[in-house]
This record gives sequence, C-alpha cells and structure tokens, in this order.
Amino acid sequence: MKKISEVYKIGISKKKGQQINEINSIDVMSGKGIIGDRHYQDTNDNRGQITLIEKENIDYYNNKFKTKIPYIDFRRNIITEGVELNNLIKKKIEIGTVKILPYELCKPCLHLEQMIRERDIIKEFLRRGGLRCEVLVSGKIKRGDKIKIL
Repeated sequence: MKKISEVYKIGISKKKGQQINEINSIDVMSGKGIIGDRHYQDTNDNRGQITLIEKENIDYYNNKFKTKIPYIDFRRNIITEGVELNNLIKKKIEIGTVKILPYELCKPCLHLEQMIRERDIIKEFLRRGGLRCEVLVSGKIKRGDKIKIL
C-alpha cells in the first residue's frame, strides 16, 4: 500500500533570524512567495520563495543523536511526510491549490546549526536539507494537504 504524501507542518517567520512560527495554513503568491514570510517580496527571484523538508529526515537526525528538535526549528516552510523530496528537482508539484517547481537542494547553513545549537547538522543534512522551490501558481496550502507530482 502506497503511503500518502502530505503537508505535516507549516512554518513562517516575519523577519530574517526570527524564530519560525507554526501555523495551520499559508497564502502563497506566484513569483513572490508566502505572504507574511521573511522571504516574501514583490520582486522576488525564485530563491527561497518556499522551502520543503522531509519529516522523516528530521526524525532520522533526532533518533541518531537522541535529540528532540522540533520540526519547525529546521527553518523550512513546509515539513512533508511520505515523499522523497530529492527526486523532485525540476518536477512540478501541487500542494493544496498551489503549484511549485523545486529547483535545488537546500543546503544546511551555519545559521541553522547556531539556532538549533546541535552538532553535525551541516554534515547530516547535506543531502537531507530539503528543497528550494519557485511558486508557479498562487493559492493556499493547509496542514494535511496532499502533495501531488504533476
């Protein structure tokens, strides 16, 4: 039986460097990003319009290092469940009423390691850090929305 791919958690922060706030839904604008998020801009390039990370990769880290880092603290907008994100580069995805195009892997950064205050984040998340995506079609994304590869 195939596992359903869905949105597990959603997070945004209004300003760069602020803690991520967990919310139940987001409004997303084509070419701009998530309304209310730190990366939203009227003239946004595709960089950081929306980011995804797998719940399973965070679980892997927490199990391996006996930590309990909250999913939202990994600083991605959407925590997914049931989908291998690395295989989706350059494949259009639909989440809720939004269509996105993943274009590159998110590399973990020193900022993340400092915010979480844990070791080995950069090393462990080199190929597990999620995806950066461009927003192609505006809409709304809610927790529990299905993730469809188009």
